[in-house]
This record gives sequence, C-alpha cells and structure tokens, in this order.
Amino acid sequence: MLGGAQWSTAWQVDDGCEQATSLLRTRIDAAPDTVASAPGRVNLIGEHTDYNAGLCLPLVLPHRTYVALRVRDDDIVRLISAQEPDSPWHGELGDVGPGTVDGWAGYAVGVAWALREAGQRVGGFDAAIDSCVPVGAGLSSSAALEAAMALALDGAFGLGLAGSEDGGSALVAACIRAENEIAGAPTGGMDQVAALSSKPGHALLLDFRSGARRDVPFDPAGAGLALIVIDTRARHSLGDGQYGERRAACARAAELLGLASLREVTDLDAALAALPDETSPDGTLRRRVRHVVTETARVEAAVAALDRADFAALGALFDASHASLRDDYQVSCGELDLAVAAAREAGALGARMTGGGFGGSAIALVPAADVGRITTAVGAAFDDGGFRAPMFLDATP
Repeated sequence: MLGGAQWSTAWQVDDGCEQATSLLRTRIDAAPDTVASAPGRVNLIGEHTDYNAGLCLPLVLPHRTYVALRVRDDDIVRLISAQEPDSPWHGELGDVGPGTVDGWAGYAVGVAWALREAGQRVGGFDAAIDSCVPVGAGLSSSAALEAAMALALDGAFGLGLAGSEDGGSALVAACIRAENEIAGAPTGGMDQVAALSSKPGHALLLDFRSGARRDVPFDPAGAGLALIVIDTRARHSLGDGQYGERRAACARAAELLGLASLREVTDLDAALAALPDETSPDGTLRRRVRHVVTETARVEAAVAALDRADFAALGALFDASHASLRDDYQVSCGELDLAVAAAREAGALGARMTGGGFGGSAIALVPAADVGRITTAVGAAFDDGGFRAPMFLDATP
C-alpha cells in the first residue's frame, strides 16, 4: 500500500522458483528437472501495430511466471497451475492440435506441440506453474506463460535453443504458434518477442516489417519520474472475437488499397480517400487505418523523445495514443478512460491504455514524488465511479 493505493509487488526470482517447485512436489509428488521463468510486459506505445507490420515499444516487468518441469518417459503431459487450481490438464502430446485444448492449458501445452511440429524432440512432461503477472490485465500473462514454458522445455529436453539468436527465434515462433493456433488468440507476436528478448533498463523497439530490433534506454527515475501501471481489473480476453475483428478489418483495408500491409501507407489522407464508401458506411474501416498509421508514427516519435530524454514529449504521445485507441480503434472502455483522465488530472505527464484493450491496464508517466498522491486520486475516481478498486504496479523495466 502506498498513499492508500493497492500495489501488486513482484516476487523475488528465487521465491518464485521455489513456489513453482513446491507446487510440483505437493500436487504431483515430483522434483523438477528444471525451473524457468519469463516476465510479463507493458507496451509503452505502439498498440495493434504488430500485426500490421508496424512498430511497437514494449518493456518487460519485474513480475514473472514460473514453470517447474519434470520430463516423463512417455507422451503424457500433466499441467497444474496455482492460478487455476481447479482446472488441471492432462493428455497425450500427440493428440494436441488446433481446437483440442480449452482454456489456460492451451498456452502451455501448445508450446510443446509447436516445438514438436518444428522438429524438436519434445516428449511428455509434468509441469507446475505459478505467477505474479496479473491475469487479464493486458500485461501479457499468456506470453509470460508461453515463454517460461518454452525455456523450461528447452532446458529439460536439452534442445539448446536459448543460447543462440536463431534458437531464440525458434522459441519465439513456438510461443506465437501456441497462442495463435492452440489457444486461438490471433495476436501479432510483440509479447512473445518482448518476453524472450528484452534487456533490463530498456524498452525494445520492434519493427514487424523488417524484423529489426533495438534496445532503447528507458530511465524515468533518472529524470525524477516513475512509470506506473494501473490495472483497472476490468478483465479482457483476446479470444472473444473483438481483437480478431479488428485484425481482419486491417487486412481488408490493406487489400482494398493494394498493399501488403498498412505499414506501406505513405499518404494517410490519400489512403483514407481511396477506401470505397460502400465498404464501411459508418467510417469504421477508415478509423482503423488512421489509428494504425498514426500509431506507428507515434512510436517513431517516442523513440526520438527517449533518445533526447524528453519525457514531456513522451507524455504527450501517450495522450494522443489513448485518444486514437479510444476513438479510432475503439478498444478502450469506461474504466480505462477513467484511469487515464484521473491520472492526467492529478498531474501525470501523460497516460494511455496499454495492451489489446477491452479492459486491462493503463500506464501513466508521473513525477516520482507524486506517485502516492496520483494513485490515491485514481483510486478515489474509481470509487466515485462505482468501479472496483484498481491495482497498481511499478513498471521498472
């Protein structure tokens, strides 16, 4: 608690490893062959740009997901999770495929399926999962689970992938396939790359057209600032169709414009004018295109602002990003809008929703000396609005 606000604190790594190990021992009566972990992430800016070949700028959180894993001598997989104590999963790995696994287990066993599909020698295993990454908060708890599972499988089966750039890319690809094909969430890959590739003290600039990556120093504390996450506790799900609808709209717009992706748009006004009216009488398609194109431009501007340590400019870009996500991409909600407005009114330099939307979290760049006052003000606004009290996280990368 700080200034009356509720805070979600990250576990120490040793403690997280021990909790996953203890779960495996008590529920399955097994000692792990390996224990691995991977972080959740928050996206500084660049929302819904990854599947449009655009740019995004995530950083990883100190909050992590832990997997304790034991290799079996058959093809059976048994999964247990401290977060889903009443929903264990077991089955044969050879029977796993698209449409065969429901719920949280798809993110975990799907990684093993994808690695085997890629020719890796992965067999049966028992795994216990524990996590301090908030679920449904837009902080990529799913990618944290996938990445931790990928690292655990890599270590336990001696795949040797994590030690090289090509091998790391193979792990990322397995995580993306697990989410897209087994869990059924059509995400674009930003979360998995961030979870497996980020460095402390940096955000990670990702270019989904060229594949280029760049570590961008991010040190708000050095400027007397803090980045806080506001978990609105309005739960979101990327598998409910809303995300897929927007992805399909972007693909349709690119097709109508004769482009490989919306990243190829060089003249926004001309592109908007070129979209035929009959395809979108209410202008929805145009709004989707406008968000994607301007959001990628905001990522470029944010990196330039960080290069010159201009956090005021970064805050203004946060504000513009949220307005675009709210009005053009239409993925915000009442709780997210309230979190952003309350933080700004209380003195934040800028704030925006983060993640896929439809609930989840916002971020706010605030003076470090005012963290307690601002989080208290946000909490009070939620109380006045009749919403459940938000949870706050420190977003030190």
